[in-house]
Amino acid sequence: MAHFILDLPTWFNSATHLGDLFHTVQSIDVTVLAQDFKQSDIPGDVGKTWNHFVRTGQVWAFLIGIVAGYMVKTFTSFG
Repeated sequence: MAHFILDLPTWFNSATHLGDLFHTVQSIDVTVLAQDFKQSDIPGDVGKTWNHFVRTGQVWAFLIGIVAGYMVKTFTSFG
């Protein structure tokens, strides 16, 4: 892939840089830009993640942590 630094004041003052820019844009490897994206089932993935969260008991640890944190905040605050 071609890399270049564009110095704007110099670039605008020189017409030859326009040709260089056009050549650089033409020489970019389009296989890097066109990538395969896997089709994903987002609702299905969320459901699987939630089921794993519940099945492993993490949901109970989360709820106990929220309650314990609220109680600590309540007992340690002045107001």
